Amino acid sequence: MKDVLDVHTHTTASGHAYSTLRENISAAKSAGLELIGIADHAPKMPGSCHDFYFLNFEVIPRDAYGIKLVMGAELNILDYSGSTDLPAQILKKIDYAIASLHNPCIDPGNVEENTAAIIGAMKNPAIVIIGHPDNPKYPVDFDKIARAAKDNHVLLEVNNSSYKTTGYRIGSRENAKLMLNACQKYNAAVIMGSDAHIDFDVGNHKFSQEVLTENNFPEELVINTDAAKFFEYVSYRKSLH
Repeated sequence: MKDVLDVHTHTTASGHAYSTLRENISAAKSAGLELIGIADHAPKMPGSCHDFYFLNFEVIPRDAYGIKLVMGAELNILDYSGSTDLPAQILKKIDYAIASLHNPCIDPGNVEENTAAIIGAMKNPAIVIIGHPDNPKYPVDFDKIARAAKDNHVLLEVNNSSYKTTGYRIGSRENAKLMLNACQKYNAAVIMGSDAHIDFDVGNHKFSQEVLTENNFPEELVINTDAAKFFEYVSYRKSLH
């Protein structure tokens, strides 16, 4: 499968990642990508950066090193209504946002609560991607989430980091089958993300590719094949502001 983009990467600004902006961009170029996205963790993640970090993206060129660059944020979903941790005035300034459930920021609820949290987050027009929605620590109703993703024109992530046998979201690979089946049912698109916390992982979608192949997921529903597909989702979501 053609794979030209990775928009879920982190830099040292996240507090628990180990490469710089330049190192990630350089790694993306070396990997043959056409587009890289930086989505550092929003402020409620322990050790991450202040709101001010996300206000100054205008100084960063979007075509550095001959590769397209987008600057976003990985928002933390804070409650079962889908609230997140950057204000609207900042979200309007950044290129895109991922929204995810993280243990330091919200306790796992039951299936109904976790599902409501994710669907609630989809109502925020800045959010283009739901990060690692197949995390077994946060059980959800994949049928409802896939349908909402299709209705709201939001992408569900096939997160490479989640499928590592040494990772901390063990069980995600099994959940991915349920998620991808639901996505096929509702014709909902997905996006592969490395969730790189070091430049060596930028553009690494090896396990995500395996999961998609194992589940016979149709290539036309995978956004990574064409950067224009990603920008179409971004444009649509921004039009809702």
